[in-house]
Amino acid sequence: MEINLREIHSPADIKGLDVEQLYLLSEELRGALMRKLGAHGGHVGPNLGVVEATVALHYVFDAPSDKIVYDVSHQSYVHKMLTGRIDAFLDKDKYDDVTGYTCPRESEYDLFEVGHTSTSISLATGLAKARDIEGGKWNVVAFIGDASLGGGMALEALNYAPELHSNIIIILNDNQMSIAENHGALYSHLMELRNSNGKSSDNIFKALGYEYVYVEEGNDICSLVKAFRSVKDSGRAVLVHINTMKGMGLPCAETNKEEFHYTAPFDLKTGAPLSPWNAESYEDIFALRMIDKMHADKKVVTLTAGTPAAIGFGEERRGLAGSNFIDVGIAEQDCVAMAAGLAKGGARPVTGVVATFLQRAYDQLSHDVAINNLPAAFVVFYGSMFGMNDMTHLGFFDIAMVSSIPNIKLLAPATAEEFVAMLDNATDSPDGPVVIRIPGGAVRHQDRPVDTDFSKYEIVESGSEVAIIAEGPFLHTAIDAAGLMRDKGVTPTVINPRILSDVDKECLDSLRGYRRVITIEDGIVDGGFGQKVAGYLGDSEVKVTCLGLKKEFLDRFSVAEVLEENGLTPESIASMV
Repeated sequence: MEINLREIHSPADIKGLDVEQLYLLSEELRGALMRKLGAHGGHVGPNLGVVEATVALHYVFDAPSDKIVYDVSHQSYVHKMLTGRIDAFLDKDKYDDVTGYTCPRESEYDLFEVGHTSTSISLATGLAKARDIEGGKWNVVAFIGDASLGGGMALEALNYAPELHSNIIIILNDNQMSIAENHGALYSHLMELRNSNGKSSDNIFKALGYEYVYVEEGNDICSLVKAFRSVKDSGRAVLVHINTMKGMGLPCAETNKEEFHYTAPFDLKTGAPLSPWNAESYEDIFALRMIDKMHADKKVVTLTAGTPAAIGFGEERRGLAGSNFIDVGIAEQDCVAMAAGLAKGGARPVTGVVATFLQRAYDQLSHDVAINNLPAAFVVFYGSMFGMNDMTHLGFFDIAMVSSIPNIKLLAPATAEEFVAMLDNATDSPDGPVVIRIPGGAVRHQDRPVDTDFSKYEIVESGSEVAIIAEGPFLHTAIDAAGLMRDKGVTPTVINPRILSDVDKECLDSLRGYRRVITIEDGIVDGGFGQKVAGYLGDSEVKVTCLGLKKEFLDRFSVAEVLEENGLTPESIASMV
């Protein structure tokens, strides 16, 4: 008996299969998925762990009439395979035809562009209420992982959903892992439910008013189909708790769950990366510096919200850091507010955060940290066009976002030496909130001494008539552009601004006699630091040109093309003058 995956164009094509065929289908899907992941990379563990659950979901429910919302949606690969996009998982030349997250641009089966966590239940409650207003009868299903359930937004929605008194089905995929390990008392409770086969009298979901169904064998098709059929068309809020294995079917992913949450292309037999990455990284620089600081001063604390490896703290380094390394789980709001509390209590908190996730705690950054002018430091990773490029994970909005908040110093180092000096200042002699933006691209170094008065711009090259003020990685682009200009008889001044939340008035005043000032930033122009420069020089004769990115959502873009389109190459900059 064989299953031809190419003949699956929609969930309707699997509804006539018998149980034995469903098991075979799952094996075929898992095999195809592993072959693509090995060659292409992607979210390995999350998807391999829900193969059977996704098959059962589409076997029982009737999407797209029934609405299925995936939390984060990084576990939706099999869902895509069953909803008309199988070629993107079978043909190498089509691997990039689909995104790594749900995408309504691809299919009517995908309801939302999502890539951030803890949103599915809230989205599902909105869909359910809209259905009830229209008098509809379809099912609304939120598929959420145990790590995502610990996020504040998920808990808020979990609290509200039963109040609808209507059909909303939450499938809790419990694989006992976040990106790294889970944190929080909720996970002890889930363990108690698993250990009791779902029969513990201490059940938070029942206490909140849910009908509760437990599936011990969450990677078993029969058990899943039975459970899903029992709750389909329910007239109340239901939570189905399924116990699954992250990375199921791939030994290296089962054993090394954190490493194989997401990975670049790798060898399926050994798990070794096909292109090992040994280059120097800011993640390593940050983590090693913070470990030294925490060992030297017990008041120094490093925090993160569920992404320790993204800031250089793998399992071994977390062990070296000890109890002064805090991972609150996927809960950025809690992380930033906790940093505020630590600072108020006399500790010296440094929060490492991925730029796209800092958005989730904007209010805490503004309200709890900045209004109180607390000496908390935040180091932002991947806030760059050179970082992640999925539409849901863009990091280049952070300059405009953070620099608009009073009291916060937003610093942008151009080199490793500047970064370390900024980090040292923020922890050794803090005088208020500081956000340090890791420069995108390769790690750069400098031989010149670092001036630690970061309220002042640095004159890197002196010239006349034309000035280029370029932050972070674009300082080196500006230096290259200046070389091209000198070949044409123009000697520009090249400036490293370092601080993006304020302007160095003394430095800018010295440019009032120039004919041209060009600002370059690794972020959107609207609301960026360049417009602050232009605003300050607005009453002078100097012409200011602000370069950066357009205010738009890009998706899986080519950095080289974006640089060219936005005039951010040395040649384009030089040609302006």
